[in-house]
Amino acid sequence: MKDTILRKFKEVYGDTEGVKTFFAPGRVNLIGEHTDYNGGHVFPCALTIGTYAAARRRQDKKLRFYSMNFEKLGVLESSLEDLVPSKEAGWTNYPKGVMWAFGQKGMEVTEGMDLLLYGNIPNGSGLSSSASVEVLTGYILRDFFGFEVDNQGLALIGQYSENQYNKVNCGIMDQFAIAMGRKDNAIFLDTADLSYTYAPIALKGAKIVIASSNKKRGLGDSKYNERRSECETALAELQKVVEIESLGDLDQETFEKYQSAIQSEVRRKRARHAVCENQRTIRAVEALKADDVALFGQLMNASHVSLRDDYEVTGVELDTLVEEAWKVEGVIGSRMTGAGFGGCTVSIVRDEAIDAFIDQVGKAYEARIGYKADFYVVEVGDGPGEI
Repeated sequence: MKDTILRKFKEVYGDTEGVKTFFAPGRVNLIGEHTDYNGGHVFPCALTIGTYAAARRRQDKKLRFYSMNFEKLGVLESSLEDLVPSKEAGWTNYPKGVMWAFGQKGMEVTEGMDLLLYGNIPNGSGLSSSASVEVLTGYILRDFFGFEVDNQGLALIGQYSENQYNKVNCGIMDQFAIAMGRKDNAIFLDTADLSYTYAPIALKGAKIVIASSNKKRGLGDSKYNERRSECETALAELQKVVEIESLGDLDQETFEKYQSAIQSEVRRKRARHAVCENQRTIRAVEALKADDVALFGQLMNASHVSLRDDYEVTGVELDTLVEEAWKVEGVIGSRMTGAGFGGCTVSIVRDEAIDAFIDQVGKAYEARIGYKADFYVVEVGDGPGEI
């Protein structure tokens, strides 16, 4: 891949003098959905697919961006003096947002760059292509300018840029999983205080299979912010009757005791998901550590049901992929992953059943939805680095 992006860089920008190459992974969340902004636990892992970059410093303020995924757009030019989000800037709002965020944190980017990107994460799939670009940009800036910031800091800057520059109210999980990824491990992260441990992913005779619904979604214009607001209101109502900082502080029993404080049935359902999903995630990691992959799969299935019925973020495409997956012998567990409203499912499938899984689920999905799903058998990879 390094040779491919260097060849393209030379074609686009004329030469490769002073160019360095980098990679940041995508991520998939195995369980713990819509808990990251509710003070709960998540369990994501970095993938071996992600975003590649060839980049070099300039000696002026000019920024030149090129994406091999959007070749028709050509080179998009900007400047460090124009770090303002705009519709016209398209995908470049993500790297520009990170440059802006570094400046806000007292680390000013003083020189421009020529940047070429290639991502092999399906765009709009929910595997965090935007967070991958953000962490990758942060890694490049640290390398070029010697900024004193660790990988966890890169994650926080990426989240800050997405919240403040791109106006998507995301939690910390995506950027954290990408910046802190470790091969063959998932990250058990408490989003309330950012404490985390690594847990080995030992699936013995099974693999992680991601199915992309190919239904495109944009987080900013989806109901993501609406769900977040519903949970914030529910939390404020509960805080009148029980002393908690976040919904993640509650176990199921305590929630059942105090849930009548939430004035709307819809908000009650949203809060129930946040509380129960957090408890499921804690149990799921314990199951994995105890080598009980079957229980882990059952908790994945229960997670999807909760996301479908209580949080209402699945939709016909994701429900079809999951319900068809559940019918295939050799599927240990399957659920939607990411924000929902399109995007992907994640399944744990026994090795001998993978071909049948892709065939059966693929055919049923196309028959019902009218277009194809794409399938990826993925491996758990490391965080960002120079290549």
